[in-house]
Formats: sequence, structure tokens, C-alpha cells
Amino acid sequence: MPGGTDQTLRPFLWRSERFYPDTEIVSRTADGIARYTYSEYADRVRRLASALDAAGITAGDRVATFCWNHHRHFEVYFAAVTMGAQLHTINPLLPVDHVRHIINEADDRVVLVDPSLLEALEPAVESLASNPVEQFVVMGETAPETELDPVTDYESFIGSHDPAFDWPAVSEDQPAGLCYTSGTTGKPKGVEYTQQMLWTHTMATQSPQGIPIADDDVVMPIVPMFHVNAWGIPFSATAGGAKHVYPGPSPDPEDIAQLIEEENVTLSAGVPTVWLGLQEYVREHEVDLSSLDRVVVGGSAAPESMIEWFGGHGVEVLHAWGMTEMTPIGTVSHLKHDLEDESKETRIDKRSKQGLLVPGLEFRVIDDAGEQVPWDGEAFGELLVRGPWVTTEYFARPDATEEEFADGWLKTGDVVTVDPDGYVEIVDRTKDVIKSGGEWISSVELENVIMGHDAVEEATVIGVEHDRWQERPIAFVVTGDDEGTIESEVLAVLDEQFPKWWLPDDVVFIEEVPKTATGKFAKRVLREQYTDASVFDGEPPEEAAPDSE
Repeated sequence: MPGGTDQTLRPFLWRSERFYPDTEIVSRTADGIARYTYSEYADRVRRLASALDAAGITAGDRVATFCWNHHRHFEVYFAAVTMGAQLHTINPLLPVDHVRHIINEADDRVVLVDPSLLEALEPAVESLASNPVEQFVVMGETAPETELDPVTDYESFIGSHDPAFDWPAVSEDQPAGLCYTSGTTGKPKGVEYTQQMLWTHTMATQSPQGIPIADDDVVMPIVPMFHVNAWGIPFSATAGGAKHVYPGPSPDPEDIAQLIEEENVTLSAGVPTVWLGLQEYVREHEVDLSSLDRVVVGGSAAPESMIEWFGGHGVEVLHAWGMTEMTPIGTVSHLKHDLEDESKETRIDKRSKQGLLVPGLEFRVIDDAGEQVPWDGEAFGELLVRGPWVTTEYFARPDATEEEFADGWLKTGDVVTVDPDGYVEIVDRTKDVIKSGGEWISSVELENVIMGHDAVEEATVIGVEHDRWQERPIAFVVTGDDEGTIESEVLAVLDEQFPKWWLPDDVVFIEEVPKTATGKFAKRVLREQYTDASVFDGEPPEEAAPDSE
């Protein structure tokens, strides 16, 4: 390498400590707000690395976290990877058997766990096929009574160790991170990230066409730190020298609003349900959002109505898309300079799409015949992606098939269109797109329009089996208002925008849309509950399929 320096994460930590020693890291905890500076943070990171070193952790060993978003969790982010070990974030919302599978397969040697998550972890490790865990560390000042063994508390674990720990030389090819998919279609699959993958991902997201973070930003990742490293935000915020704000376990809209006001948050990130909840809270309470400049939305589609509402409050919504297999950022929906003066409708339409590929990646969109589809905003196809931070295999799975990877391309499973300006729009997952009468219906497009109704809190659309049409769409809606009125209003709006055969055969009102462990709508649960169209009243219209002509 020129200059003898590999592409690793260590320079980001060095930069923040040297240039911004007094910039704060703030954390909401069960005991109140904790705050300290980058200078103090770096000392604690080295103490943790020294403690891990004393515990026998060496290059390539996996250090697992079972934690919410807080400062101690952030300390593991740089301590583990900078000493050459692997940061392995585990989703505590996964089923017990999935957690057990993950710990077994990853062969984790140390697991750091929040006190509130002990009951979730204990049954997963008590029946491991072979117990690889050599040390459990409870994230706090004391270790509560637990079945985990051996166990200590975090502050005791790092307390007597060296704040001047000497970082070892680490290669850019060294595995530095490990995250697992949520396992919605089977056991979770692991994705390894090398030092270079995390470095290039950080640099790309720091570019103007990514999610740039500067030293005057105050960054609050609401997306869980166990979910693809909080979309890489802790790394990029450190690289930029920004102030960090961590919202702690399960923040509600009031917690989020309070932190935005009190800490002057400028940038935050989370799934659409987070921002819809904040939107509802602001409507009913007096909240000062004046510091907030940008919110990043990912995980599922952001409704146009939400983008417009935040815009009306001076907040830019950055619609983004990515995958665990992509470290994870792939696209961000910035406006091209020549679109800035277009109509409001055009600008919101562009912002509601998943956006433009970030610099450094390439993509293709392939139809069922393996041909590339035109960029006309209408032709559907599966999105394939490749680049320096996109994996080409799964951890401990040498049998990756052509269903997942092809000639160096990741087959994302997302069905998309690309408009003439290059904006990618996900119209469905390959498993969620609805095939009725031989033609495709996009559940995502229907959901976005339904979510635009002021009284609709959540909405999702699935395809159910139908004897005549193969599948028909059914909408599931959460609302607190008059259901009969909303159903007629929603169907009327859909009728204005889509052909008759796209319209849902029924609108089913439910108390809550089931969620996956990462906060996405769990359509699989609804499919299992509503297996075919015969469970609904009435027959679908004759226009339930397009004209054969």
C-alpha cells in the first residue's frame, strides 16, 4: 500500500480524539443521561481493548454484543475492531433458537450484555451445543444475579486496565465485523465485514452523495446498533468528529423529541415507524424541531406524506436503502442539481424513491429472462449490486448458491424500477410482489398511498391465494378512527391512481401490523394467518386481472 497504511478504522478514532477531544458523547440510560468527551471515550476504548487482550482475545476472535444503543456499546465498536478482533452485534429481539444458532456458529468468546436483556440471553446460551463463551460482561457497574457464568460487570472488567494500550498493526483484509440477517426465511445468515469494507463504506457515506456528517453535527442513531452497526453511523460520525447522542433502550416518541430538543440533534436515523410516531407526537405536543436538519429513513418505504410533513418543518428526509450484505448503505435519495427547480410534486416523487447509488457501487436490473430492463421508471426487474463493501458470500456457508450470488453480483431479492434520471425505486421484494392474473402488482406502491391517509397509522398489503386469479391483494390497516369511512376513502384514492385489478379485495383493520426483529413489517405472519381469499367477504371484481388484449 502507498505510504504503508492499510485502510482500517483506527485513523477515525485517532482523528476524533486528536481534533475534537472536547466534543461530547451523550447516552440515555436507565440511570439518567451520561455524557463524556471523545478524549475520555478514547481512554475507555483502550481500557476495554486492554481488558479483552488480557482475557486472551486475539486477532480474528469474535466479541459479541447483546445491547441497546448507548455509550458502552459504542466503546466496543472501536475497541474490538481496532485491536484486530471482530465486533459481532447480535439482535436481542430474535427468537431464542436463532440467538443460539448465531452464538454457536460465530463461536463468540466474549459476550457483552445489557442488564435488561439477561433474561433474553440466558435461555439461548444454557443449551448451546458446545459453549464457546469464555466471559460474559454485564453492561453496568454491577453484575445482577444471573445464570450466566463466568460473569462480571463492565466497569470492573475495564477498570484496572491500561488507558495507553498500544494498538497492534491490523491488516485491511482482517475481518472486523459480523452481522446476521434477521432470518425471516430460515435461520439467520452471517455476513462478515473486513476492515477495508468498513473503511470504504464509511468514506462513501461521508461523500456528499452519501450521508455526510461534519464536526458541527449532533448525530442520534435510533436504528439499533445491533442492526448492521446502526447503518454504520457510529463509524461515520466518529470519522467526522460529530457529537454522538444514543437514545438507550426502546425510546418512545417523547424520549426522541426530548433528546432532539435538549441535545440539539441535527441528524437522526431510523425506520419509518419511528418518524411516523414522532410526527404524531409533534401534532399533539409542543416540540422544538428547529435544530433537526436531516432524518435518514430506511428499512422500508417512506410515505410521501411523511416526507412532505417533515419538509414543512424544515427537516430534509433522506430516503436510503441497503442490506446487511452491503454493510449496509446502497442508495440515498438526494436531488440532482438539475431537479432542484422542478415542481414540488416531482421533487417529492424523487425523494420518496430509494434514490441514487452511492459512489463506489454498480448495479444492474434483470428481468426473468436475464435481460437488463430499460431505465423508464416502469419496467420491473431484480436488483443486482456489486462493490468494495458488498459481500460475495455468507459466513460459514461455502455452499452459497446462484439464488444469492452470480458472477460477483449480489442478487438482492428486491424488485425495482429505475427512472430515466437513475433513481431506483423498490416496488417489492421478490417474495412480496403479488401476481394476479399473470401480471404483477406492487404491494409497496399500494401501501404508500394507503399510508398517505391522515388517519392511517400503519398499513401493509399482502397477496393471498385465489382460485381464479392466482393471488389477490388484501390491505391491513391500523387506525383509531371510523373504519367504514376510512375504507371507502382509501379505496377511492387507490381507484384514482391504479387500475381496477390492482385494488385490494378487502381492507382488514387490525390493532398492529406484526413486525420483524428489525422493525420491518412481517408480512409472513399475515400470510400464515390469511392463507387464501376465501376468508374474506365478497368476491373480487371482474377487473381483477388486466384485459387479455
